[in-house]
Amino acid sequence: MQQKNAFTFLAPGHSACAGCGEILAMRHVLIASGRNTIVANATGCSEVTTSKYPTSAFNIPWIHANFENAAPVASGIAAALKVRNAMLREPQHDISSEPQHDISVICFGGDGATFDIGLGMLSGMWERGENILYVCFDNEAYMNTGIQASAATPIDANTTTTQPGIASYGNEKIKKDMLAIALSHQCAYVASATVGDVLDIERKVKKALSIKGPKYLQILVTCVPGWYTDSKDTVKVARLAQQTGIYPVLEYVAGKLTASLKCPTPRPAVTDYLSLQGRFKHLFKDEKGKQEIAKIQQLADENCEKFKL
Repeated sequence: MQQKNAFTFLAPGHSACAGCGEILAMRHVLIASGRNTIVANATGCSEVTTSKYPTSAFNIPWIHANFENAAPVASGIAAALKVRNAMLREPQHDISSEPQHDISVICFGGDGATFDIGLGMLSGMWERGENILYVCFDNEAYMNTGIQASAATPIDANTTTTQPGIASYGNEKIKKDMLAIALSHQCAYVASATVGDVLDIERKVKKALSIKGPKYLQILVTCVPGWYTDSKDTVKVARLAQQTGIYPVLEYVAGKLTASLKCPTPRPAVTDYLSLQGRFKHLFKDEKGKQEIAKIQQLADENCEKFKL
């Protein structure tokens, strides 16, 4: 019954692509957070596909923010709830008719809004130590506006602004380490997950909401048109990201690494992950591409060593 009711928090009928990893992850975040949740949602695929005027797929309180300011909108919601709760505690206030529920404030943003455009305001929210869970749906590019590279785009990926050619093999920069940035702000809870394990997403959301203070959860979400994957492989691709070690799935509480999802033995090679995505197909065409794949494999190996995966 819980799962059936939870499904209505994000209703079907939205305009997301078939196999959208972001929508799948969002659904399970809301299953875990429950009905007493208010969401501030940055501009991006998660907002555009679910709230085309005059409709909305959300059956909980939900507010659309701009690309850059979802975090301060969430801060305003949290401040208003604090004032409301203080009023309810006043002796002259009759609380018998008021619903007495703890309300969770959650912020949704894509990697563009999180890693780039809204980073300054997100930093402010974390610095203030506000009791808000920020969830980043990381599809590793600006998918909503045309598949442009973001600071979350992995090395050698083909996007519309990092096309491979004579001068390069795609994106030349290493993915920004947002978990480290969150940890440097002394966030109470910091974790990563992938849409390859939705039960892990639910568990981490519930744990995050049980902890007071600023929380950050980064979820790798497969993007069918942006990664050039088959819609049937949405979960498989994300699962391989974790299993190869290229996308470590970690959990920190009070700044200490408390859990990590281990890679299987034998560990899949990164070619198993890359070969399912058209954004990396140029790496399989020549010897130089093989050298780039070797560099990506080294990054995965270093992750496994660093986090003992």
